[in-house]
Amino acid sequence: MNKSQKMFGVSLLALAISGCAVTSQPIDRSISEQRAKNDLLNMFKDQEPLAGTLTLHEAMARAVKYNLEARLKVMEEALAEHQIDLASFDMLPRMAASAGYVGRSNVSASSSQSVNTGTQSLEPSTSQDRDRDVADLTMVWNILDFGVSYVSAKQQADQRLIVQERRRKVIHTITQDVRSAYWRAVAADRLLGKIDTLMTRVDQARDNSRSMSEQRIGDPIQALNYQRALIEATRQLEQQRRALSLAKTELATLINLPLGTSFTLISPDDYEIPELKVELASLEQQALVNRPELREQDYQSRISAAETRKAMLRLLPGLEFSAGGHYDSNSFLVNQSWADYGVKVTWNLFNVLSAPAAINVAKAGEDVATARRQAMSIAVLAQLYVANANFNEAQRQFRTSQELASLDRQIVEQLRNRYQAQGIGELELIQGELNTLQADLRRDLSYAEMRNAYGQLYSSAGLDPLPRELPSTELKVIAQAFADSDTRWQQGNLAPSE
Repeated sequence: MNKSQKMFGVSLLALAISGCAVTSQPIDRSISEQRAKNDLLNMFKDQEPLAGTLTLHEAMARAVKYNLEARLKVMEEALAEHQIDLASFDMLPRMAASAGYVGRSNVSASSSQSVNTGTQSLEPSTSQDRDRDVADLTMVWNILDFGVSYVSAKQQADQRLIVQERRRKVIHTITQDVRSAYWRAVAADRLLGKIDTLMTRVDQARDNSRSMSEQRIGDPIQALNYQRALIEATRQLEQQRRALSLAKTELATLINLPLGTSFTLISPDDYEIPELKVELASLEQQALVNRPELREQDYQSRISAAETRKAMLRLLPGLEFSAGGHYDSNSFLVNQSWADYGVKVTWNLFNVLSAPAAINVAKAGEDVATARRQAMSIAVLAQLYVANANFNEAQRQFRTSQELASLDRQIVEQLRNRYQAQGIGELELIQGELNTLQADLRRDLSYAEMRNAYGQLYSSAGLDPLPRELPSTELKVIAQAFADSDTRWQQGNLAPSE
């Protein structure tokens, strides 16, 4: 082969390889734009409109029903349900059906040869048509495979129950997030108007001071210090406003409202301090029984135990039953359709060799699941005690903040009286009002923290705020279920919702 032929061969090979290469085209921008429009439409589709004021329990109901993460868990649970149905089919016998046409380019013929003499003892002959129609229907059922499939189906059913526990955990987390965001949003509703009013007054005072400086009225150093103090007050107000302005946005995200939607929250007139009317030992027992994480580990232990049973089942020989019906249009056949059946014992001897290792691995999995559950039990109890300590501290901090806010209100009243009597300047009054506003902010945020810590106690105990079954999925029904649970817990009743 000369050089030009070699080069042609290499080029032909490269062309063939390049023809087999897989390429991917970038997604067109118009497709992404259409996808974005569809996502925006579907994210808020089929939601009950928000009318009037929004209560805490209505916010929780909206979060549970419309939050995208909660929707995902519902879909995962439905997927697990379908996977159970699919696993159940593995327990059925294997049945195969085939039908088709078979043809040859020549006759399927054969002859015989004598073993003793080596001569042809039969002239070439055929017993098969060149063109035939064939069909088969065969069923095979292995009892050992049935036993293993049954155990696997039980494991899949436990996986579905694990998905349910994870959904419970998502509901606990979402309701806690909503509780925290709701009370901070209530604080924002109470204080943002006051902050904006005070910022307007500060801006007016700064304009007046600059005007006096330009007219060279008074001491320039004193005027500059006065303006500096006003700018510092503005900075503090801006920081407070920033801390509060995102609270409603966070709440709207949790309840899956379109961002930018205006809504009003119910703000209680008083600051009711919740009390824990149940012994901590009762909450400990509830936590060890009800926490979704521990119940998930219970199911994992059962799955691990089932894995051990599967390893032991594979040690046994399999008893296989078979039956089938067949058809062949071959004209040389005496019976063109027939049925066959049989029973046989199958045994993979290599399973006997690998069984001890498989059983040891499965038992080790059981031990690991047990150790994980025990370690998690300690972590759950620690979370409960931390939640209890946080609640006690939050109560003390709120009471302290409430006293300071009350004192600052009295002080600012005295400052207003002196300012009206021209006994003090406007800067001192603004500073006093700023201190009062900061005290109110600390009080409201500490109240939100106390409410959140109170709810975290029951969440740490694994108590479900919703019953297992609801009469309907209407928002008012879900909100009433949340309200009923809160009422029972405040009364010290930890019984599950009915």
